[in-house]
Order: sequence, then C-alpha cells, then structure tokens
Amino acid sequence: MGIFESFIQGVVQGLTEFLPVSSSGHLTITQHIFGATEPNLFFDVMLHIGTLVAVCVFYYKLLWRLIKEFFCLIGDIFKGKFSWKNMSHDRRMIIMLIIGLVPLFLLFTPIPTTDMQIKDLADLFTGPKYFIVVGIALVVTSVLLTLGDRISNRNVGKHSKEGENGGRTEMTVGDAITVGLTQFVSAVFTGLSRSGSTLATAQIRGVNKQTALDYTFIMAVPSIIAAALLEFKECLDSPAGLNVDILPIIIGVVTATVVGYFAIVLFKWLLKTNKMIIFIVYTAVVGIAVIVISIIEMQSGCNLFTGVPIV
Repeated sequence: MGIFESFIQGVVQGLTEFLPVSSSGHLTITQHIFGATEPNLFFDVMLHIGTLVAVCVFYYKLLWRLIKEFFCLIGDIFKGKFSWKNMSHDRRMIIMLIIGLVPLFLLFTPIPTTDMQIKDLADLFTGPKYFIVVGIALVVTSVLLTLGDRISNRNVGKHSKEGENGGRTEMTVGDAITVGLTQFVSAVFTGLSRSGSTLATAQIRGVNKQTALDYTFIMAVPSIIAAALLEFKECLDSPAGLNVDILPIIIGVVTATVVGYFAIVLFKWLLKTNKMIIFIVYTAVVGIAVIVISIIEMQSGCNLFTGVPIV
C-alpha cells in the first residue's frame, strides 16, 4: 500500500466512522475504485485504533466520569445500595450502554447448516459481486436519517422540561435495546451507517438529538475495540495479515485520528444547527450512484474503474 492510498483511507475512515455516512461502506467504495480485491486487515485494525483515539480524546471528561461511576455502581451492587429509581444521569448512561451492547453478541450466533456465524455475512456482502448491497444500505441510511430528523424536529417544544431541542434526555431500556439491535444490523450490512442508524433510531424513539448523539459516540468505544480485536485475530490467522509497511500505517492512523476528531466536532455542530439534510442528501446520492455503477458492472462483467473482471 502506498503513502497516498493510506492517507486517503485514513481520511475516509476518520470522516465516515463518526459522520452518518458509513465508514465500512466508504472504505469498500474506495477499495473498489483502487481495485483492491482483498482488504488489508492489519491496516483496517490500525485505522480503527486511530478513530478510537479520536473519540476518547473528544469525550475524555465524560468517559472518565463514566469509568468512575461504573466502579461506584459495582460497589453499590455488592453493598446492596443500588437503586434503579434513584440513579444519576451517568449511572443510567452506563446501564443503558451495557444493555445496548448486548445485541452485538447475536453476531456470534451460528447459521444453521453452515459453518458460519451471523457476523460472517458482512464479509459475504463486501465482495465485488455484492457491491450493490453497499448502495442499497446507503439509501436505507438516508431514509433512517430522514425519519429521525423529522421526528426530532417535530418534538421541539413538546418536551421543554426534558430537552431544549425536543425529546427525552434520559435513555430507557426500550431505547437501549432498539438502538442496540440497530447497531447489530448495521454490523452485518456494509453501507448501513452505524452512527447514522443508531442516532436516527434513538430520535425515532423520542430521545433528544444531543443525548442520542452522545450515546451513539460513547457506544462506539467498546464497538470499535471489539471490531479491532476481531480483525486483529483474523490478521493472526492470515499468513500475510501482518505483512505491511510501517510508514503507510503511521500516516493512516494519524490521519484517521485527526480527521475523526474534527468529524465529531462537525457532526455535533451540524446536528445542533439542524443541517442533517446534508447527510440525508449525500447518502441518498452516493447510494443511488453505487447502485447504478453496480448494475453497469454486472452487465459488463468488469470493474468500471479498473477494467478487471468481476468474479
């Protein structure tokens, strides 16, 4: 992998990991354009670490509060002092994060009559023959963002005591389960934005847009760690998994970290100022473009950008 390609993929990962446009979908698109038939697993792991650093730096105060509150919660449970009704905002956030992450374990459910697990479907749908799946998933992301944005704006003024931007500022168990299931689905279908779909789902449930966004980003921390660990395990199982140059990795990681940080800043500002239409239109346009390109490629039998036969 060259320096220029590593830089481009770092920019793509940093932007799309947190903006509601699907990082996996855009990495698949860039790899399709460059003609990469096999993803560099170790490089992908390092890009995930870069975006993990970005979200931890941005949310370090909240993350530190949640870590301290987690240990206090454990202590209160063992002392018999835990009270569901009298939970603080941070303690409720921790419990809702745990509940929201539980559906991810469904990814390890075996698929009957095969030696695959549900998580393996993500690899099945990322090959050149299934490029159209990315386009369809991006269009679905656009639809979800539209619904979430409309419902959130409709709630403005209805919950003045609970959220200045409309909606509840506290997550419920139902919210956490629904968002968790949405994240589970987004992990299977490349192109379905994790941040976009979970944010939209929380908004559809009536959660305040800023609360929904903070919940989505904090939930990204264990999700990114899990994804990186799974990909690293695949690297160890692959003979060429660790056969990479150091300089492109450093450039990719640094780029993903810096771009990812500013992507979070940008996303929060655009959400606060009601400019989600940018992402709604973007994901719809890119999704439709990918669908059209896929149809052309299926008819010609070749990659439109490289001319390489699709197998």
